[in-house]
Amino acid sequence: MNTLRLTRSQLSIDQQYRRLQQQLLSGIFLLFGVFLLGTSWYHLVEGWRWADAAYMSVITLATVGFMEVQPLGDRGRLFTIVLILLGVISIGYIVNRFTDAIIQGYFQEGLRRQRLRRVMEALSGHYIICGFGRMGQQIATEFQAEGVNFVVADSNMDPIHQAEELGYTAFQGDATLDETLQQVRIQHATCLIAALPSDAENLYTVLSAKTLNPKIRAIARASTEEALVKLQRAGADAVISPYITGGKRMAAAALRPQVMDFVDGILSGGDRTFYIEEFELAFETSPYVGKTLREARLRSQSGALVLAIRRKDGAAIVGPNAETILMLGDHLLCMGTADQIRRLNQILFPMRSEIPRPPKQS
Repeated sequence: MNTLRLTRSQLSIDQQYRRLQQQLLSGIFLLFGVFLLGTSWYHLVEGWRWADAAYMSVITLATVGFMEVQPLGDRGRLFTIVLILLGVISIGYIVNRFTDAIIQGYFQEGLRRQRLRRVMEALSGHYIICGFGRMGQQIATEFQAEGVNFVVADSNMDPIHQAEELGYTAFQGDATLDETLQQVRIQHATCLIAALPSDAENLYTVLSAKTLNPKIRAIARASTEEALVKLQRAGADAVISPYITGGKRMAAAALRPQVMDFVDGILSGGDRTFYIEEFELAFETSPYVGKTLREARLRSQSGALVLAIRRKDGAAIVGPNAETILMLGDHLLCMGTADQIRRLNQILFPMRSEIPRPPKQS
């Protein structure tokens, strides 16, 4: 229910902004109509030239106090009084709406939305973080350290303001709705992370994402084992349970502290010395497809170490030897420094200008 109320609140802001625009336009049209009325009267009834009639209407509506263009009778003066009152009402209405817009910040909000719309239109190959709670914030921190292009989506305005203060691209909207996912360009995204507070919201988000973009990689948060199973059935490529994962990591930290420190040091954070990256041999034209690791000489050329290979059929080869043959569709899990990983990317994909998720050196 909270998400629904917040979504309605967001719609209310949009409606108020559009209504204010309509009111301003209505005030301008009203003022122009009064001007046409005055000009037509002075020309048709008083018999003045169009130029004199228009000039008289302008100085009357502006209440500048200039003398009459030509002498007026009682009828003309009575109409001029009515014209002045109509002009004051029209101008007062416009000024009132304009002042209200400035006080309420509608113009600033409109400019912000236009900038956000331009940023959204340029998004491609990006990651979408749905939910900017504690987990979403940590994910965004890791993505920023990795130099990943991402956008945050949350139905609450407070997290959106917090994300914008941190310099993130953020969009307010209910991620369970197709409209919101389309506005953050789900069709052009690489991965979606559902880190919303409830399992139901994450389930709806994954279902919507997979419907709009079946090829997108969807990662979801689950609070219970039952939710974990349901999210997998819904099409989530990976489901993370903070409680299960946290328990396993705490046990591992107690039993193998040095191993966990090493793994944490190469998997997360912006001050790492070594990185683990994955590379896919997705093109038949790759010169390394069909070669052994000895023939490919990836280690000697780049300095990076191939830790494991996952075949296209899901089979994993841990610690491949020099005679292991590289095949089309292989995912290479490699470890090295930032420079070594970059060199390996240039070796494997010489036509690419950048790494999909370039590591940053501290």
